[in-house]
Formats: sequence, C-alpha cells, structure tokens
Amino acid sequence: MRFPRWTLPCLALFLAAVAPAAGAQPRTWSLDPVHTRIVFAVDHAGFSKSLGTFSGISGTLVLDPDDWSDARLEVRIPVTSLELGDAKWNSATLAGNLLDADAHPEAHFVSTRVEPVDARHAIVHGLLTLRGETREVALDVVANAIKRHPMPPFRRTAGFSATTTLQRSDFGITAWKAMIGDRIELRIEAEATLARGATDEAGDDAGEPASDPPTPPQEPESTP
Repeated sequence: MRFPRWTLPCLALFLAAVAPAAGAQPRTWSLDPVHTRIVFAVDHAGFSKSLGTFSGISGTLVLDPDDWSDARLEVRIPVTSLELGDAKWNSATLAGNLLDADAHPEAHFVSTRVEPVDARHAIVHGLLTLRGETREVALDVVANAIKRHPMPPFRRTAGFSATTTLQRSDFGITAWKAMIGDRIELRIEAEATLARGATDEAGDDAGEPASDPPTPPQEPESTP
C-alpha cells in the first residue's frame, strides 16, 4: 500500500510535537524568599484576631505544571522571623513557653503526597515539624500563575496561594490559654523560580527571555 507523499512529513511533525510531552519530567523550582510569606491569625482573648507573619522562607518545589500528582515540596521557616508588629509581643511569643525559638529556631514542612483537584487547585498533604513536634497538615493550594516573569532576568516563575488551620496544642504550645486561642489560621503566598540551567516547555533557558522585551513607548517631543 502506497501513502501520499505528504504522509511521512506530517507524521514526522506529529511525532516531534508529542515526543517532548511524553517525556516531560518534573522540574526543580526554588522558593523566592522575598515573595514568599506566611500570615497567621489567632484569637486574642475573644477581642480580635492577632495577625503575624513569618518571612525569609526557603525551600524547593519539584513540579511538572501539567501533572501535579508527582509534585514534591520541602520548606524551611525561620521561626525567629516572627513579626507581630510589637517587639515585646515578638519576644514573648518566641520565649520558651510558646515557640521556644532558642531550642527550635526553624520549622520544617515536607510533602508526602499531592492530591490534584483540577487544573489550578490541589491539596498538598505533608508533615510539619514545629517546636520539636511533627504533625500531618493538609494545604489547600491554588496555582495563580506559572509563566515567564515580565521583569529581568525573566525567570520562569510559579505563584501559589495556600491556606490551612492548625491547633497549636498539637505542637506542645499550650501556654496562655486564656489569652491565646488554640486554632491558628494560616495563609501562605509563595513564588518559586525555575532552577538555573533548567528549560521551560519551549526549550528556552530559564534565565533568558523568550524574546527581547518590548521597548516602552516614548513620549513625543514637545514643540515650541
């Protein structure tokens, strides 16, 4: 049986198109500590919810944006980065009867499995170690964007939002029960950049722009 002349070229193009997808591998992304932060809210004696943050967060994400099921996440949180907006409150919260930052200066989260919900949502299950205690935690994660960053050095960037709740007593933090609620609400905003030397789906180096950035329009010269 003879095939038309155009058959083989079309077949070659088809195979070239599907081959990269079939061999796609998860890539390693590094958390951007400048654009990654944890915000927590905890009841303050029934009057309000005190808000605090942790910053300076580091970690790695292994992710294929087209398949979340094999994603892996490891995060380290410097406990001493706590900020409640008041130096005395910071010091009291970092003391031995609460976070005990001298003995446990870092919290650690490592994922155990990822449960994809749809193209933009997933539940990330993992183990959180805080104040020397390790407990299971589930994060509700939303992928905000995964694309080339518009600013130099044009690194491919993934941005996520996540929420979860904890019971501080699960981690041995039981002091000041009359003043501080047990339930802690967490909100996480995170950005991660593709590791240098990795390639994006277009095959371009992660540290280079796909094309020259557009030249901003110039204001017309004024005339007398």
